[in-house]
Amino acid sequence: MTDPGANVPDTAAGSAVPPSPVAPAFERLRQRPEFLRVAKGERFHSRAFSLQAAPRDKVEGPARFGFTVTRKAGGAVERNRMRRRLREALRRAAPLEARPGFDYVIVARRSSLDAGFDQLVSELARALRLIGARKTRPGGAGAGSDRSPAP
Repeated sequence: MTDPGANVPDTAAGSAVPPSPVAPAFERLRQRPEFLRVAKGERFHSRAFSLQAAPRDKVEGPARFGFTVTRKAGGAVERNRMRRRLREALRRAAPLEARPGFDYVIVARRSSLDAGFDQLVSELARALRLIGARKTRPGGAGAGSDRSPAP
């Protein structure tokens, strides 16, 4: 005989962790050529991270994000903690600020461990907003200022 409660999901029993109330609104970058392409795009620097952005070629869809944490930033445990903190900050900031059709790479810095979480979220939202508002220079990376070239 089978147990009549066998088809009841684990969440009804309270043993499973409920899903996060903020679902990710982005896809992940996974291949090295994607990261290299984004590295040539616009940049925004903050104390806790650098944000790089580039539009995708002929592909629409949600914003895609990649994370980079170098060995220079710390040991494996610290690097994973930086990545987790920035990923969660992104989940909270990205739905409102990220531009569809763009790829972003977040390069973590060691100070992301010491920064307050609310500060990370607001700084990431600010970075996404500002990097999206910049005009890209024709044929260039668009990371500079909006000044015209000197005569």
